[in-house]
Amino acid sequence: MLTKLSELHKMARQHSRRRLVLAAAHDAHAMGAVINAHKNNLVDGIFIGDEKSIKEIGETKGFDLAPFTIIDEPDNAKAAALSVKMVREGEADVLMKGNLGTAILLKAVLNKEYGLRTGEQISHLAVFELPTYHKLIALTDAAMNIAPEFNEKVSITRNAVGFLQKLGIKQPKVAMLSAVETVNPAMKSSMEASAIAKMGDRGQIKGCIIDGPLAFDNAVSRKSAELKGINSPVAGDADLLVADDIDAANGLYKAFIYFARAACAAVILGAAAPIVLTSRADTDDTKLNSIALAAAAGN
Repeated sequence: MLTKLSELHKMARQHSRRRLVLAAAHDAHAMGAVINAHKNNLVDGIFIGDEKSIKEIGETKGFDLAPFTIIDEPDNAKAAALSVKMVREGEADVLMKGNLGTAILLKAVLNKEYGLRTGEQISHLAVFELPTYHKLIALTDAAMNIAPEFNEKVSITRNAVGFLQKLGIKQPKVAMLSAVETVNPAMKSSMEASAIAKMGDRGQIKGCIIDGPLAFDNAVSRKSAELKGINSPVAGDADLLVADDIDAANGLYKAFIYFARAACAAVILGAAAPIVLTSRADTDDTKLNSIALAAAAGN
């Protein structure tokens, strides 16, 4: 059972050093995150972008660029394509977004000729260390899919389960969230949660235990579940929360961070390799944890 994000750092160091490629690397925040991860023995870095700008940033910030491979490609779209091709060809293990739009990077990831398609939905997974919960807890999807259709929600769940298994959680407990813990035909979230839980029972989603619909309190509090008469192996012990839409997931995500003082790591899943998309608003710890999360999962 994982209880601290620091354990992900230890897991990452147990692998051979992962190679991270930073697309459009001419960004001080992203470069700083990769350099910090390298100093913490998490990854080796490849910077693809405007070499002149990369070196200017390095000089201004006092970054030691000697350990890093720098490939000059000032055009962001071409830098994204080259970065994706390196991952596809096994020259890198983790893809990270630098100074370019997310849409540009994902266009390269989804390119039919050289991209990293797997057939699954591209989705966001966040992992939190909360002072009020007994282990790490994951949440999907707070950033990529606005209002996923049923099949998309199944794919998002599969992505998250598969990734958690790579972290050593062999049988993740999955809570399909709704506002209620009973099936209500008037509430789409409860109907879809029930159907996905049944798919888990029938082995259509493998390697996990799924229950739903579960309200948030039932998913994370055994006492709450008992008071409501819910008998479930997931209730009060969830490893993964699957929200109905981005509004619900994003609200939880930000409540965890701003109200519960959670430490966080996040990756993008559904491609052939994990993708790190950090924001300038993210703390240095969040950026480092996110790179550790991607590196810990291995191949």
